[in-house]
Amino acid sequence: MHSKVMIIGSGPAGHTAAIYAARANLEPVLFEGMMAGGVAPGGQLTTTTEVENFPGFPAGITGSELTDKLREQSERFGTQIITETISRVDLSSRPFKLWREDADGDSDEPDTCDALIVATGATAKRLNIAGEDKYWQRGMSACAVCDGAAPLFRNKPLVVIGGGDSACEEATFLTKYASHVYIAVRRDAFRASNIMAKRASNHPKITVLWNTHVIEAKGDDKVLTHVVLQDAKTKETRNLDVSGLFYAIGHTPNTAFLNGQLTTDETGYLVVKPGTSLTNVRGVFAAGDVHDKHYRQAITAAGSGCMSALDAEKYLEELEAEAQENASKL
Repeated sequence: MHSKVMIIGSGPAGHTAAIYAARANLEPVLFEGMMAGGVAPGGQLTTTTEVENFPGFPAGITGSELTDKLREQSERFGTQIITETISRVDLSSRPFKLWREDADGDSDEPDTCDALIVATGATAKRLNIAGEDKYWQRGMSACAVCDGAAPLFRNKPLVVIGGGDSACEEATFLTKYASHVYIAVRRDAFRASNIMAKRASNHPKITVLWNTHVIEAKGDDKVLTHVVLQDAKTKETRNLDVSGLFYAIGHTPNTAFLNGQLTTDETGYLVVKPGTSLTNVRGVFAAGDVHDKHYRQAITAAGSGCMSALDAEKYLEELEAEAQENASKL
């Protein structure tokens, strides 16, 4: 299969790119993945319950519902959506080559495209503690900004796991809604910057639990009601009553399938030319959390997807102009 534009990823970035590309008559093909990065098509948004900060939905909307609407809008304008995962690519020459996960080595013909938008997102790191599967999104989350204002957490005690800037920042954010916030730090010091560490340590609604591991999530079979803590030194355990647990231990950008063909920073996020979606390979564009490790919001990902589609459209126009110029010289 060949397409002018192919998009890898199915979150707000991927679908917004698809909507813009389709409306520009580029007939995009979007690979939404099959449990790519360990999550369902739609990405991290599908793991969020109530989304209350995406414009246009004053009553709120669930992450899954928003994903479904994005997908429906992509298809409405002619995007071809394929529920398969791209496992490797060859970006060394045009057209770019993409192989699906079930491809039989080099013997299978790859899909090809003139422009490629990478919108594979980043997966929140989790500890997979006991009870996590049962209480995920029933008191457990990996995004305080996304979920912290939900009724489930308002005026309730919460715990954040982590010791870096993200943990301090998310704990401070949660104090707007929680009755109290605990930060469980596995060591005896923060890894966070001094200013972030001081801000969290000095906040009257934050208690730091040093040398502490959270080893189990427990509840009433409906929602989380408490966690089991373990002292890192003595191994003693105790219960802590909380209505919410938030992981703040980082994200893993889903870039392994690129096999180093695009420039990344030290943590694996794609690097783009500032103010654009352009990567180091001409014709390849990045959108969403795969390059944004700061904001990581559905709305910023959508905006990034728009940028990538517009950049891709301009690039394809340049290719066509170059081809016509070359033809006129013959």
